[in-house]
Amino acid sequence: METKSIVRALAAIAHEARLETYHQLVQAGPAGLAAGRLSELVQIPPSSLSFHLKELVNAGLLTSRQEGRFVFYSVQFETMNSLLAYLTENCCGGDPCAATPKTR
Repeated sequence: METKSIVRALAAIAHEARLETYHQLVQAGPAGLAAGRLSELVQIPPSSLSFHLKELVNAGLLTSRQEGRFVFYSVQFETMNSLLAYLTENCCGGDPCAATPKTR
């Protein structure tokens, strides 16, 4: 993954609404969620959510697909895994890292 793509992806999720949106879509798995359902889950009006989804799509973190009247969004898991691999590359200088408690 190129540095510009990494920076763009990190910038896209560096917003509370987009991070929560992305988190919901990761949990939904490859099938993704319809935009309307996603709006309900993250409690963001559809017009505002549309802006945030566009940012995540432009960063390569999400894809969208039309099914009838509905637009479904899903995570680009390859991009997510590449980003995680970059962030954890050579973690702890090659030594096993201590497990940390889950925070949220």
